[in-house]
Amino acid sequence: MERATRFSQVSPPRQALIRLFQSIDFGYLEGLEVRGGEPVFNPAPIVLVEVKLDAGPQPRPEADLADFELRSEVVRLMDQFDRLGDGSIERIDVRHGVPRRVLIERPIRGVRR
Repeated sequence: MERATRFSQVSPPRQALIRLFQSIDFGYLEGLEVRGGEPVFNPAPIVLVEVKLDAGPQPRPEADLADFELRSEVVRLMDQFDRLGDGSIERIDVRHGVPRRVLIERPIRGVRR
């Protein structure tokens, strides 16, 4: 499978997630389910938005674009979804509308009991 590097190349659920990151700008997404490598919004994840009281909101310039180049962090997150397949993303830290860090729940493999 060819790696998507543009917004128009990703699936609608992934596009919705990218738009959600842009709307959060600064904050966190918690409890995101992934099924078949795609983000699922039922049940809805928890969105926590950081509000800077010393500055007004700055809209993401790409939020109004129909297509744009994906940031490398977004591409790497999508790769994580593909590897995960089915599972849970505990937390995604969002900075400037871009996912910066992710906490993924994974089963323990290869450990003897």
